[in-house]
Amino acid sequence: MNDEGSSRPNEPLVEDRLGRRARVFGSERAILAGIDPGSGGSADIEASMRELESLAETAGIPTVATVLQKRNRPDPATFLGKGKIEEIRRAADELEADVVIFNHELSPAQARNLENALSRKAIDRTQLIMDIFAQRAATKEAKLQVELAQLRYLLPRLRGWGAALTRTGGGIGTRGPGETQLELDRFKVNRRIHALERRLKKTLAERSVRRKRRAKSDLPQIALVGYTNSGKSTLLNRLCMAGAAVEDRLFATLDTMVRRAEIAPGRKALFVDTVGFIRNLPHDLVPAFAATLEAVRHADLILHVIDRAGSTWEEDQRVVLEILEHEIFEAEDDRPQTVNVLNKIDAVPSDTSDGAQGVAISAKDGTNVQQLLALVAETLFPDDRTVSLLVPFSATGTLHRWTTPERVEVLEHTESGVRVRARVSRDELQRLRAAGVEVSASGASPALPR
Repeated sequence: MNDEGSSRPNEPLVEDRLGRRARVFGSERAILAGIDPGSGGSADIEASMRELESLAETAGIPTVATVLQKRNRPDPATFLGKGKIEEIRRAADELEADVVIFNHELSPAQARNLENALSRKAIDRTQLIMDIFAQRAATKEAKLQVELAQLRYLLPRLRGWGAALTRTGGGIGTRGPGETQLELDRFKVNRRIHALERRLKKTLAERSVRRKRRAKSDLPQIALVGYTNSGKSTLLNRLCMAGAAVEDRLFATLDTMVRRAEIAPGRKALFVDTVGFIRNLPHDLVPAFAATLEAVRHADLILHVIDRAGSTWEEDQRVVLEILEHEIFEAEDDRPQTVNVLNKIDAVPSDTSDGAQGVAISAKDGTNVQQLLALVAETLFPDDRTVSLLVPFSATGTLHRWTTPERVEVLEHTESGVRVRARVSRDELQRLRAAGVEVSASGASPALPR
């Protein structure tokens, strides 16, 4: 029996049959619903609901109405009050809405009760984000991680979804076909979860090999992190001519892209574009960020790209920092240095002053990008110095290995070797000395241009 599917090849997996209850489709129309706890947080709730609408748009679902209920805490059974639920049901009938999307995570019981009361699908923010990832994931590993997250989310929600799962009896000797079907479905989902976990272990080993190969290049690695739609891919294109897809929508980038660029004469680095973060990121989706997590954890420098033109940029910045601290780095990890990049200043009024700390740029039109590169080079290569070297003919290959023409100027050829002026780091200088290169007394010669 195949451990990744049914014993019958043409039989759909349980997630294909029941998972439709937890997905949205392009032909559907949505009503958005949430809770406003008051206490001066209305502006945050409104921003969160706007973000939920953007998520629905990214998933291809038009929003026909938005409903908020003021209450201190969700109802444990139905999330919203009965009156508000009836109001949503009538609005959904009138507006022909197919699904109600809640801005909070619903418990399995709440989801079932809401579907019964609304007579249509009720999904939450977590399911919507998972669905977007399922639609847009391109690599094999990302697809496996998203499917695993969806199945883990689906498993406790199987009971009561669909008429086939109705329990017709209880107790010894009275168990009905619904209970039997439920057990079969749980068995299939658990089996698929274990199969996905085994396959993902193999991809982890493959990714480790690729990381070691990049480490051998001696190029520093710079991770671009930030809130979703903050402009990371646009910045990557500006720096590296990468050709990364750029869209004005959430989660336009779901797969890590690595490109090389020159940050100073003769100095190159690897820039890694990562998946954008978001508020209330589903914990089960964190493993789908595996390549992103690894790139950030092993980076030599982090560029935290902040959408300075966004009204919630301070909260977005806080969310990213919390995810970095609690989801990516472990307690014993060394944190790479972080540079804040205040992007989209072309859309910010020139008289705006609120104490934002960082390098203000516009990745779209290139404003101050050279200033950013100079800071990156200074951060990564703080001990670069210009020295005069006498390179024995036997060591010229070593010099070529550690330097580039932009960093080396040939001064003269002598009987002992080649005298050059070069800009090198302290580590490179030590390696050159170990290869027999001599540092001449005229080491304070004029610097090569940076």
